[in-house]
Amino acid sequence: MGNSAVGADGSPQTDGEEPEGPRRSGPGKQRSFWRELPILVVVALVLALLIKTFLVQAFSIPSESMQNALQPGDRVLVDKLTPWFGSQPGRGEVVVFHDPDNWLAGQPTSNPNVVQKVLSFVGVMPSANEQDLIKRVIGVGGDTVECKGTGPLTVNGKPLDEPYVFPGNTPCSVDQRGGQFKVTVPKGKLWMMGDHRQDSEDSRYHQADKNHGFVPVDEAVGRAFVVAWPLSRWATLPVPGTFDQSGINTRAVVAPGALSLAGAVPVVLWRRRRGAARTR
Repeated sequence: MGNSAVGADGSPQTDGEEPEGPRRSGPGKQRSFWRELPILVVVALVLALLIKTFLVQAFSIPSESMQNALQPGDRVLVDKLTPWFGSQPGRGEVVVFHDPDNWLAGQPTSNPNVVQKVLSFVGVMPSANEQDLIKRVIGVGGDTVECKGTGPLTVNGKPLDEPYVFPGNTPCSVDQRGGQFKVTVPKGKLWMMGDHRQDSEDSRYHQADKNHGFVPVDEAVGRAFVVAWPLSRWATLPVPGTFDQSGINTRAVVAPGALSLAGAVPVVLWRRRRGAARTR
């Protein structure tokens, strides 16, 4: 009679016999997968919604106002993260913004179906039926932007070199509605213009609205940084070098020496207080 032993699961085991492991059936695995699938779908949709809300959102270009940088039907990705850290749109950036005061009146709107609306809501598809526009930032708070004749367009007295302007267009228009202007951008506002200067209803043509054509910074959704679709049109959207030219920035700049002095004052006062405490 052979000796018997107790297996790891408490069942009797005889010499020379291997313990039997737990048996798993193929159908059991399939049932487990199908039970987990809805959870995976929900997690994926939640992640997509969070990405759309806080990180990146896709937008579809509906018109010719930003040609040739952007063509109708292009899909751009918009950075929505940096504004959460206090960053504001800068000169030369291509920015998506909410309609500030009925700029899109009379424009045709799309009629997406239920599926398109859901996919758009979670960010899988470009935003549908939202009142958003896309233009280039020309002036920020404190800037003076001016157009005379056919151009060039000037910012703080500095003429801009604008190779992105649609071929055949002039930087400035000579029409009476808004082609000729000189404006000073208030703090917290933006002056926006399309690259297709003779086919863009931008800040120039809305100077009679409640914002006098300026776009509040709070209405900015984010900066468009890449053309993602179609793949044949893939390209980044960098800030043109003309906006970095010397003298264009009118914002007050504290000299490094002044910063060093300002930082040294608290240190001197602290050391004096320590010295006084020791002599007491």
